[in-house]
Amino acid sequence: MPRRRPGALRAELALPQAMYTGAGHCGGFQPPRPWPTRIDRLSSRTVAAIHREECRRPYDEGLWPGATATALATCRSFLTLPGRWLYLRRDYCGCEQCDLRNDIAVARDLLELVVHRLPPWPRRELEALLAGLDEELWRRTVPDPFAHRQPHRRGAWWRRRLYDLDHLL
Repeated sequence: MPRRRPGALRAELALPQAMYTGAGHCGGFQPPRPWPTRIDRLSSRTVAAIHREECRRPYDEGLWPGATATALATCRSFLTLPGRWLYLRRDYCGCEQCDLRNDIAVARDLLELVVHRLPPWPRRELEALLAGLDEELWRRTVPDPFAHRQPHRRGAWWRRRLYDLDHLL
């Protein structure tokens, strides 16, 4: 049994440590709670279905307990930024946690993955929540006319929006 940190939950100690340790570049990252007991604007039935789906999948499929709540928080925080037009931002850290917290396209991909794996009733509720977020995202971001030339940008419509590259200079 790993040595218990003060204030650590027993369930946190059972999580795979390689994903949550923050090797150097993500040293300030705090691991999420093992699962959210509540997600804003979703019923407890839907949150339970999301949690079951997150726990059912192996970690290498891109889902882990709390990933959906983190992705929704990323989308909401991105859409609350001031300004008429928003430009998507990439994170070049390379770890899943930083990508999910900083790149809204990665967060939206994860939410789409969760939507397709849920049972019908929770799926409809999550889709209704995402419809409002998608409408705002579509309205406040600018399409990239050259996205079709980049193979990694093909797929969903949110991958074909303009990215801001000023933060890399």
